[in-house]
Amino acid sequence: MKRISSALLGVLLAGLGAGSAIAQQQTLPASNAPQAAPTTAAPDDGGLTGSVTGEGAWQDLGVAIPAFPTDNAVPTAADGGNTAALGKNLARVVYNDLKNNGLFKPTGPDALPGIGYQEVAAPNFSGWRARSAEMLVQGFVRAAADGRLTVGCYLYDVGLGSELARQGYVVQPGDWRRAAHKCADMVYSRLSGESPFFDSKIAYIAETGPKDHRRKQLAIMDSDGANHRFITNGQATALTPRYSPDYQQIAYLSYLNGNPRIYVYDIGSGTQHLVLQSRNPTFAPRWSPDGKSLLFSMAIGGNTDIYRIPATGGEPVRLTNAPGINVGGSYSPDGKRIVFESDRSGSQQVYVMNADGTDQKRISFFGGRAATPEWSPRGDQIAFTCICGNLRVAVMNPSGGDMRFLTNSWQDEAPTWSPNGRIVQFFRTEKNTGHTSIWQVDLTGLNERKLNTPVDASDPAWGPVLP
Repeated sequence: MKRISSALLGVLLAGLGAGSAIAQQQTLPASNAPQAAPTTAAPDDGGLTGSVTGEGAWQDLGVAIPAFPTDNAVPTAADGGNTAALGKNLARVVYNDLKNNGLFKPTGPDALPGIGYQEVAAPNFSGWRARSAEMLVQGFVRAAADGRLTVGCYLYDVGLGSELARQGYVVQPGDWRRAAHKCADMVYSRLSGESPFFDSKIAYIAETGPKDHRRKQLAIMDSDGANHRFITNGQATALTPRYSPDYQQIAYLSYLNGNPRIYVYDIGSGTQHLVLQSRNPTFAPRWSPDGKSLLFSMAIGGNTDIYRIPATGGEPVRLTNAPGINVGGSYSPDGKRIVFESDRSGSQQVYVMNADGTDQKRISFFGGRAATPEWSPRGDQIAFTCICGNLRVAVMNPSGGDMRFLTNSWQDEAPTWSPNGRIVQFFRTEKNTGHTSIWQVDLTGLNERKLNTPVDASDPAWGPVLP
C-alpha cells in the first residue's frame, strides 16, 4: 500500500469543483493544516484542538461517516463490484473500527445521506451541524486504468468548519480494507492523541475436532477478523503464537508425535526455520523487544524454568532456577525486565526479574492465583489471568498495585495487548459447551467485542501496526 501526499489529494479532486477548496485548506494555520497520523507514536500536538476541549471530551464525540463517493462508478475487483458500492464498504469499515473501540459515537453510511464527490473537500458544515455531528469523516475512491484504487480520507471539525487531517492511499483491490483501517487510524490518532492500531494483524490458534482430540492450526487475520487464513495444516499441533517486534515473523510452539519444537515463521516468504527441538516439555516462546532472542519455558528433572535463546537458534541460557514451575516470560518494552508466572510460593503468582535473571521477586499478593502475565507496550501495566473463582482478565501496575478486573465471565484467559496498549485481547471458553472465541476489551472494562472466526479460537497474539 502506497501513501499519497496531501498535494496529490488536491490534484485528484481538482477539476470537479473542489480544487480551490483544497488549495485553501493547504494554506490553513498549523493547527488545521493537513497532517499524517504516525504509525508508531502519538501525535506531538497531544490530540484534538479546537472546538472540543477538556480531558476525556473526545470520548463522547459524535462522528459522522457518510459513504465515500467516487468520480466515476466503474467496475473493480474489490468487494462491491464497482467503486460506488466500494465507497460505502470503505465507510462501513471505518465506522465499525471507531464504534467497536468504545471511545466515540459514530454514525455510519447506512444511516446517513450520501455526499457528492465535490463535497469531499468542501463539506456542507451547516447541514452536518443540523445533524448534531461534531466531527466528520469524508473520503473518496477512484479506480485507475491498471485496477489500482486511490482512497482519500479527510477529518473535519464541524463546529469550527475546518479540516483537521487528511491522508490518501493507493492500493490493490485486494487491499482496500487496509486503506479503510488506515483512515480509521488517522481519525483515532488525531482525536485521541494515542497511537493507532486498526491496521494490524492478529495471530491465533484455530481449533477444531472433539475435546479430547483437538486439531490446532496457526492462523492470522485482520484486527477486525477479516481476511482470515490458515498458516499451518494441522498435522502438528500449533500453540502460543507471538509476532516479532517488526511484524515480519511469528514464533510459535509445535508438537508432533509428542516432541515440542519452536519455529519462527516468516510472513513474507511463507517459510519457517527451527529454533529449538527438545524431548522435554516446552512452552510459550516470547520475543525480546529487539527481535534478536526468544524466551521460552522448558521442564527438566521435575522443574520448569525460563530460558533465553537466539531467534536464529543456538544454545539456551537458563534465567530461573527456583524449584517448581516458572513459565510465561514477557519482556518490558525497554527490554530490561521480564514478568513471568511461578508457583514457587505454593500457588501460581506473578513475578518480575531483570533481563539477565537476577532480582526475582513476587508482585501479586491479592486473593486467588495469577497466570499468563504480559507487559503492556506502554510499560505502565501488566495484563494477566486472575484465577479468582472464575478465570478473569485483570491488569495491575509493574509493582503489583492498582489491580482491577477487565472481564467478568466464566473463563477468560491469555491476555495480549493491542499495539498502542489501550485494548486487551484474550480468549473466552463457554461454560458447558467448551467452545472458545477471541474477545477484546478496552481498559475501562466496559467495551467488549467478539471477533468472528470460522472455527473455535484460542491463544491470540496482536501484531504491530503495519507500515
